[in-house]
Amino acid sequence: MSSRERILGRVRRALADVPPDDTPYEEAVPRPYLRRHGDRDVAATVDLLAANLADYRAVVHRSDTAGLPALIARLLAHRGSASVLVPTGLDPAWLADTDPGITRVEDRAESTPGELDRVDSVVTGCAVAIAETGTIVLDGSPDQGRRRITLIPDHHVCVVRVPDQVVSSVPEALERLIPTRPLTWISGPSATSDIELDRVEGVHGPRTLEVVLAEDGTG
Repeated sequence: MSSRERILGRVRRALADVPPDDTPYEEAVPRPYLRRHGDRDVAATVDLLAANLADYRAVVHRSDTAGLPALIARLLAHRGSASVLVPTGLDPAWLADTDPGITRVEDRAESTPGELDRVDSVVTGCAVAIAETGTIVLDGSPDQGRRRITLIPDHHVCVVRVPDQVVSSVPEALERLIPTRPLTWISGPSATSDIELDRVEGVHGPRTLEVVLAEDGTG
């Protein structure tokens, strides 16, 4: 008997006396917890998101949709990026002002980790941003690309559409997300600490995370 068969056998025995019409698990346990904390309007929620992102050492920028291309171009130029990875579904207008000398790298299934590591920056959208935790969630949609393209390059510019993609709390975010998609939850740049609490950034993902809060936008 395999370990799998042994475990499933124990589960079946434990459920043997449960009537078929018993209350489903998701209904049997009351969950009267708060869905959000406080009563913030949209502006206050966005301000809280910006503050918590900065607290996690992300670099936060604010822009309107019209100014987004110029801002992204400026961020890549300031970084000195010679190449930028572009998801297939990213709005082309976002990179309209980018220096034509910067090589645009496509998100390709056959790209190796070594090839991605040589890319200077990546620009993506997001699925949702959570104000109370300062968390950006990616779900692999066309404007975000494969998970690995936001984990290997050292510089990630992530655009959050305000207010459409900003929620107050984790429960509100979960209602918008599809659990079967490849969800990546990002709270600041990648970092870890050793036993002496010396912080090292860039171990598990980008060393620098720049979040652009783009107002008015579906652009």
